Formats: sequence, C-alpha cells, structure tokens
Amino acid sequence: MKGTVMEGKVTKGTVMKGMAMTRIITLLTILFLPQLVFAWPWSQDMMNQPSIKPQEGKMIPFPQRSVPIFGIPTKVADREAAKELKNPISASAESLKQGRRLFRIYCAACHGLTGKAESPVSGKIGAIDLTDDYVQTTLTVGWIWGTITFGSFVMPAYGVPNADPIKGGSNDLSVEERWHVVNYVKNALKTEAK
Repeated sequence: MKGTVMEGKVTKGTVMKGMAMTRIITLLTILFLPQLVFAWPWSQDMMNQPSIKPQEGKMIPFPQRSVPIFGIPTKVADREAAKELKNPISASAESLKQGRRLFRIYCAACHGLTGKAESPVSGKIGAIDLTDDYVQTTLTVGWIWGTITFGSFVMPAYGVPNADPIKGGSNDLSVEERWHVVNYVKNALKTEAK
C-alpha cells in the first residue's frame, strides 16, 4: 500500500498531501492578507467617519436649507387654537387632486374611500362619516386641519414632530399637504361619495 501510513511510518504520499495542504494554506493567507490589512482597523467606514456623534461637543446651528428629519413644527399650539385658521390654499382642481390622493393614502383606512366611515375598522374605532352635514357645515376648515395635525381621541396626529408614542402620531403630512386634504374633504368628498 503505497502512500499511506503503516505502523507509524510516514510514506511519500502523506508527505505530498501535507505539502499540498501547506501550499493551499499559504496561498489563502496571501490572498486574504490584503483584505485584513485594508479592512481593520485602519479604514474608515460609514460608522467611523468623521462626524458629530450624539451628545458630542456643543450644538451648532444647522446650515441653511438643511432638511429636518422630524419635519417642520406646526406653529399652532393645539387643535382648539387651529379652529379659526383660514385655508391659505385655494380649492383648485390640482389641490383637490392632491387632497384626494393623500386622503386615500392616510385617511381611507379608517374613514373609507368615500369618507362615509364604511371601512372594516370604522365602527370599531369610532371613525366619523366625513360626508355628514356636521362635518361639512359645522366644522371649520381650521378645526379639520387641526384634527389632522394634532389627532383626536383615537385618530393619530399627522403633523406633530416627535409625536407621543403612547398617543400615537407621525409627521407624514406637511402643512401644505394637510390643507390639500382639508380642501378635498370640504369641497369634493361629499359629491364624489354619491
């Protein structure tokens, strides 16, 4: 039996296998050594780039035209304070189109596509019929905008930066987008629902 270990003797075959294994290990080491040298710890990746870390140094003002990550704060204190606001955006065809698109994305899940509170969850959460005369004639555009902005008992806020996680909310709709939704609710929703 040529090339095997017999009774403690090393044969030519085992020596050749050992040399081949040594060559493979040496070759792999040579191939992967540059990756080790360039990858750690000398390189700078996304995590270790020069930047200001949280709680590091003194706070400096943000550059002009920078994009806030938490949206633009609303300058109205609460829904009650928004009651007397007037809609700065006219109810043009473009505004109604934008409002319809946003309504279907953010509002239809609870109020239904027609606004008549016909979605599967409407009755469970107490979503109101937005085509009702109470909403269409009694509630002001400012009140509706304030409700979208600050939310209500069950409805989340769609305009409060850093909304309370217990109460819910997000900052999904800009100030202008909320006015487009108000235009759609007050000027087109009822006629489209028929």
